[in-house]
Amino acid sequence: MDPNDSLKLLSIVIPARNEAENLEKCITEISKSLVNSSINHQILVIDDGSTDDTAKVMNKLHQLFPKVENIKNNGPNGFGRAVVLGLDKFAGDAVAIMMADCSDSPKDLIKYWNTLQKGYDAVFGSRFIAGSKLYKYPFGKRILNRVVNNLISYAFKIKFNDTTNAFKIYRRHVIEGCRPFISPHFNLTVEIPLKTIIRGYSWTAIPISWKNRTTGIAKLKLKEMGSRYFFIIAYLWLEKYFSRGDYVYKNKSSN
Repeated sequence: MDPNDSLKLLSIVIPARNEAENLEKCITEISKSLVNSSINHQILVIDDGSTDDTAKVMNKLHQLFPKVENIKNNGPNGFGRAVVLGLDKFAGDAVAIMMADCSDSPKDLIKYWNTLQKGYDAVFGSRFIAGSKLYKYPFGKRILNRVVNNLISYAFKIKFNDTTNAFKIYRRHVIEGCRPFISPHFNLTVEIPLKTIIRGYSWTAIPISWKNRTTGIAKLKLKEMGSRYFFIIAYLWLEKYFSRGDYVYKNKSSN
């Protein structure tokens, strides 16, 4: 697909593990926002080994919103594995990755879609630029976030300060061009945008909002993820500086 072609179908991939308390509100808000904006869409919720009432809630939501599909991850669990399962199955011209805990705004999803229509290959949101809004972001987590993202910006020489946030949108050819994905856990949130940038796809950043969950338990365990984030960052740093452009995207429409 020519990256300047108009986009007709938006897919949203939402990994969910024991998010039954949040899913009804999350999916309802996203679905209604897309319908009100006349955006043709598909929502894929990936049940990543839930032991709560996620399946029951999703059956109800599918009845209310037929464009919502529940996909069970029957293989090894992990945030990255669940997202990749969704990326293997989405049908849209573009795909957005969102969280199931209602931390991401459906209004920002609409802004992503409209911005992508301008011809970008990807649109990244930042929670830390002018116009962004944070609601109850834990202080310690924010400090660590700023340190990690600033180190990524410096190491890769990019002018973007929120690489670790999962909530981003990509055209289909970007997802295909960034394969294979090797991050089985939350480090996938770093792998996809860094590959997008390193491999030469066009992108832009816009301000977005974020709010802390009010129910359920956060799945990201920083102590467990530190070495995994370091691994994928080091891996992609080597690609950027030593692959001699072997993986850089060549836009055939510009030849």
